[in-house]
Amino acid sequence: MAETKDPRPTPPGLYSRGDAAGVTPVEITALALSVLWLVAASWYFLAGGAESASGGFAITLMVIVLPVAMIWVAAMAMRASKTMREESVRLQASIDALRQAYVAQSQAGKGQPPHPQVVKRLDDLSGGIRNLESTLAMLGGIRQADPQAGAASQSAVDDQPTLSLGTPAEALQPPLATDDLIRALHFPETAEDSEGFAALRRALKDRNAAKVIQAAQDILTLMSQDGIYMDDLRPDMARNEVWRAFAKGERGRAIAPLGGVHDRSSLALAAGRMREDPIFRDAAHHFLRRYDQLFASVESQLTDEDIQAFAGTRTSRAFMLLGRVAGTFD
Repeated sequence: MAETKDPRPTPPGLYSRGDAAGVTPVEITALALSVLWLVAASWYFLAGGAESASGGFAITLMVIVLPVAMIWVAAMAMRASKTMREESVRLQASIDALRQAYVAQSQAGKGQPPHPQVVKRLDDLSGGIRNLESTLAMLGGIRQADPQAGAASQSAVDDQPTLSLGTPAEALQPPLATDDLIRALHFPETAEDSEGFAALRRALKDRNAAKVIQAAQDILTLMSQDGIYMDDLRPDMARNEVWRAFAKGERGRAIAPLGGVHDRSSLALAAGRMREDPIFRDAAHHFLRRYDQLFASVESQLTDEDIQAFAGTRTSRAFMLLGRVAGTFD
């Protein structure tokens, strides 16, 4: 009897795996440094003779072994970091392929159930993404947002301590530089982006900026669960006059050019999530309010070049996408 074939093709990237890691330049370098140190230390103590032995066997052993151990600890840390970055890239590629397959399937057949392998793979990828994001957040010092704890985190931000005579604690902080604010709203590019992390830490000390950054982290985390990433969007940039009108309170058609995101799959996925997920809907509206308040408060300090840089951040792309979905520009 002829075997019945599944008419649905297997989505690309479903079974892709990273290349097996062998001996890398990191291990070769660590081995060379270890051998070099052992040769140098042996020569030193042999040449010193009795004088070198007078310090005691334990100290001698520590001087020889401890640097070698530190070299290999550093090598293992570098290899682990490289492996996590490669895994992140692989997961990103797999999710993109699955999203394309999902959108194509939704458009091709309304009543056709999802491919069972897609469902299983999405569950696996979701767990891997959560573990990877948590690890990278710990290494980089970024707060990993918990969307369901948005109310608790917001109350923690609002409950700032005050000094005597009613002076808020943040009043003692120097004003946040415009460059730091823009850099923080874009978030660090990679785990090695030290300038991005430094700007983010400075921005989190500013009360208003911290509210927007935390709200942006919440909504970006939620959108990443659907495979929506701000780096994939290429929005049309609005003129500076439109941005300044938005800061002064204009809404609706007058600021419609701000909704420059036209990626259909991202808009469709975000709109569906907005309708079906109350947590996503609340986080989106909270983020839009915080973004509106922040931009209105800093617009007068921004030059035309600053506004274009502000509009190009990942946070602003999320505002453009969610603003269209929420009807802010209608």
